Amino acid sequence: MNKISLTINGKKIEAVPGQTVLEVARENGIDIPTLCYYPGTKLVGACRVCVVEIEGQRCLAASCAMPVSPGMVVRTDTPRVVEAQKMVVELLWASGDHNCLVCEANGNCELQDLVYRFKIEKPRFPIEPPGYPVERSNTMIQRDLNKCILCGRCIRVCNEIQVNEVLDFSERGSRMKVGPAFDADYIDSNCVFCGACVDACPTGAIVNRQSRFEGRPWELKKVRTTCGYCGVGCQMDLNLHEGRIVKVTGSRDHGTPNYGSLCVKGRFGMDFIHHPSRLKKPLIREGGELREASWDEAYSYIADRMSAIKAKHGPDSLAGLSSARCTNEENYLFQKFIRAAVGTNNVDHCARL
Repeated sequence: MNKISLTINGKKIEAVPGQTVLEVARENGIDIPTLCYYPGTKLVGACRVCVVEIEGQRCLAASCAMPVSPGMVVRTDTPRVVEAQKMVVELLWASGDHNCLVCEANGNCELQDLVYRFKIEKPRFPIEPPGYPVERSNTMIQRDLNKCILCGRCIRVCNEIQVNEVLDFSERGSRMKVGPAFDADYIDSNCVFCGACVDACPTGAIVNRQSRFEGRPWELKKVRTTCGYCGVGCQMDLNLHEGRIVKVTGSRDHGTPNYGSLCVKGRFGMDFIHHPSRLKKPLIREGGELREASWDEAYSYIADRMSAIKAKHGPDSLAGLSSARCTNEENYLFQKFIRAAVGTNNVDHCARL
């Protein structure tokens, strides 16, 4: 494919036709701040934090939505650009209740990072939060629209990546807000609680309610693992604090098979791990009482009992039920064991029931 030559901050760069200025800049180690931009969704250029100066153009251009062209000369760090970016950040700060002391996103907030980047100690405009009530109607997602910057990332993720089409803008002007149809709470909408909006939100407007006050972002250790709820093999990050899983997050960098997307069980169904009633060792019933046993003893007990039943009543007196939380390979081996080793076709799967 023919390459396009352009200049960014005095550096000669080659780009592929169709790329945006932002994409080319980041590929070449040139940082341009963004808020509304989210890879994999349509380009909107809404927040204007990513503006750059292009030679020959009167107005500053949104780099996230501006395609490159031959001979283009771009500046990302001129005083005009920096002042415009700083003004946008100040306006966003002043338009909401961005109290970092009680915000769950403190330390992992893109707006907070930009305030620090532009050295803004206080916005030049009066801070006027809209005064929306905080939504706590469900146990999984908490929404505080007072912290929403109307970037639209949650809407595009919901509509274009998850294709659930639950979120959209409503009202106009200073009354504009994001939410389900008819201004309903999540719990009363068609939301399936995949939590993609939580990962996409750049502020503390949409957060994982289960993880509130369980650990600050810089205290969490991420461990990549495979979700065990079904055989798809979705990749996810367990966020650990002091040896406990406080939340689960997806990452667009994971790649296949889920590219960072998770279902409601994979994202919010991990609280059972630390439940006090969870079985952690095999139990064998003797004389009407359950006692703890080792895995070797438990497996030997199962094998002996199955062999005895098969010898007395035949193989069709036994049956096997497999789980969707196993991998496809494990389910294949299970049905093969029941059919070939036990000798019966009495095998079923919980996903079919």
